[in-house]
Amino acid sequence: MKLKPTLSLFVFCFAIGPASMAQKPTEPSNVNLKAVQQGIALSEQGRCGEALSLLRKFASVGQSNKDVKLRAGLATVRCAMTMDRADVAVDAIRILTRDFPADPDVLYATVHAYSDLSTRASLALVRVAPSSYQARQLNAESLEAQGRWDDAANEYRAILKQDPKLAGMHFRIGRCILSKEETSTTSADAKKEFEAELKIDPNNAGAEYILGELAQHASDWGGAIEHFGRAAKLSPGFAEAQLGLGMALIATNKFDQAVAPLEAYTKIQPGNPAGHYQLMMAYSRTGRKEDAAREAALQRQTAEKLEQEKQRNRGVEPSQPPTP
Repeated sequence: MKLKPTLSLFVFCFAIGPASMAQKPTEPSNVNLKAVQQGIALSEQGRCGEALSLLRKFASVGQSNKDVKLRAGLATVRCAMTMDRADVAVDAIRILTRDFPADPDVLYATVHAYSDLSTRASLALVRVAPSSYQARQLNAESLEAQGRWDDAANEYRAILKQDPKLAGMHFRIGRCILSKEETSTTSADAKKEFEAELKIDPNNAGAEYILGELAQHASDWGGAIEHFGRAAKLSPGFAEAQLGLGMALIATNKFDQAVAPLEAYTKIQPGNPAGHYQLMMAYSRTGRKEDAAREAALQRQTAEKLEQEKQRNRGVEPSQPPTP
């Protein structure tokens, strides 16, 4: 008895099967096409409240109607931002950047949407928590962007008075010091801040790296190796730390030890001729002549490619080698 409903369903499906298969199924991509087109029209009339519920179906529009999908997606972003629907705007941008990654209109809309969202979030933060360290940090970052290094550093110091153990503040003060015009105490003042940062956050690879640079500029190669080495260990993908470590090791004639970080650097940044040059030196001084020759060739190739790119950016046609 329990099989009867299943059997009846099978008979029903069999009976309508040929007719159903004879019909071309409706494309899922076109199901909401008319609604989306109506949404576009409403958005163009400034009726975003009505348009948005229709436009949100634009993701189902298929490849055969790419122009409609693009227009609808852009309209969705505009209306969502107008209606203060950040969630809808971000979802639409995600779909647009996935389906139209190189479209100028999509990139332009993305820039403005995220910029507006950032501004709104900043205003909200200042409104709801004006005395919080986050609000003060936002202000300090704005001062940095304006090149007001002393004002920014003072704001970071004020934050540290609120919370002396807050990570990142000493690092930012050190960065402000290095960004100003250099004085006789610049390096010492900055070093003090980065060392203070590491006491709070021992895993700050950026602080270790800058301490390595300061040591390198002072020809303190032992200090440079120590700090670059820590930065590279904390963040193996930190390309500049690997390069700095390799160069410091070469400067102290530790060519065999320089190979590993320089190999790591050239894997991360294969298009930088400086890495290939340094690795060529390390190979050459450790008797690896074939490897050194390969790196020398790569250094020339990457240097030529960079020069050609510079010429293109200047609007100059890259020179071609003479025809034999």
